[in-house]
Amino acid sequence: MSDLYRRDAALALLHEFTAGEALRRHAYAVEAAMRAAARRTGHDEEQWGAAGLLHDFDYERYPTMEEHPFKGGEVLRERGYPDDFVRDLMAHASHTGLARETPRAQWLFAVDELCGFCMACAMVQPEKRIAQVQVKSVRKKLKKKDFAAKVSREEIAEGAAALGLEVDEVIAHVLEALVPVGDELGL
Repeated sequence: MSDLYRRDAALALLHEFTAGEALRRHAYAVEAAMRAAARRTGHDEEQWGAAGLLHDFDYERYPTMEEHPFKGGEVLRERGYPDDFVRDLMAHASHTGLARETPRAQWLFAVDELCGFCMACAMVQPEKRIAQVQVKSVRKKLKKKDFAAKVSREEIAEGAAALGLEVDEVIAHVLEALVPVGDELGL
């Protein structure tokens, strides 16, 4: 396996491009959900974890739809990441028009928005702990359009459907993955 996928290498690249703590925490959450998905599906945990860490690494520098994740894709290719990895990361953004053809791309798309949403759900809990969040409370908040309004409910549903899972199953997956890294997430 390439050293590019090692956590320390992916983390260094994330930190090189991303100074903001909120975006870093989002990356850590998506990493945890992707590692759990790799274990669940029998894929390489390091590669899938790196995909979670790096899917938005360029967003702080290149926040427009014209630039993100295209600029990040260029950087990843320059740094030696293979085309299939770069394509999977770029496909997490619907506006790229890239099909999510691999399990890694499908899982990344399915957990990305949900990680942020579940973290928002934790922030309104009395103790602000991800361990307090339940699937049914996430489901209830998904119905409230004004709660975490920027999160696309359509993409959450589309991501679950592409995996052949119910939304509640993907919510449960994300919550289970985030609890062990709650301290790193500040939750």
